[in-house]
Amino acid sequence: MTSRNRSVFLLLVLFYSVQTLAQDQNTIIGSPLNNRIQSQGAYYDYSNPEAINIKVNIWGSVRFPGQYLVPQTLNVIELITLAGGPTNDARLDEIRLYRMKQDSTYDIIPLDYNNVLWGQDNLSINKVMGVLPGDVLVFPGEPRWYLRDYLSLGFSTLSALVSVTLLIYQITK
Repeated sequence: MTSRNRSVFLLLVLFYSVQTLAQDQNTIIGSPLNNRIQSQGAYYDYSNPEAINIKVNIWGSVRFPGQYLVPQTLNVIELITLAGGPTNDARLDEIRLYRMKQDSTYDIIPLDYNNVLWGQDNLSINKVMGVLPGDVLVFPGEPRWYLRDYLSLGFSTLSALVSVTLLIYQITK
């Protein structure tokens, strides 16, 4: 073996050993972690193999919108928790729960997040204590602009204008 081949061989062995030691033995790419599967298409599996599991959807201004496979004993607050909670742009007083009826139409149940969270709205809590198969929870919202967003837009525009001005100055000079 030449010295170059030896050095390449040693580098490969070193690279393989570093990769092997750096891996977390409990996490393998492509396998479930603690019975939780997140695959493409916003499908989340929080099923319990020893319980009845149902599919529900949560859409809108939550951190992880999508379809969830969850135990039937789950309630709305737990479903919102699994979805990462509402984002800053969610309108928390306009949440809607679409619950499928026997004739394949939906009942629309309006919810106020704060009332449900703190147990102030007993009528809504009794209606939605647990989620049912096919429930769709919708968090409406629209992006909010904060001062930092306006400043970022203003400085970006100002920077572009200064750059174009300097470029024109250099060309005409």
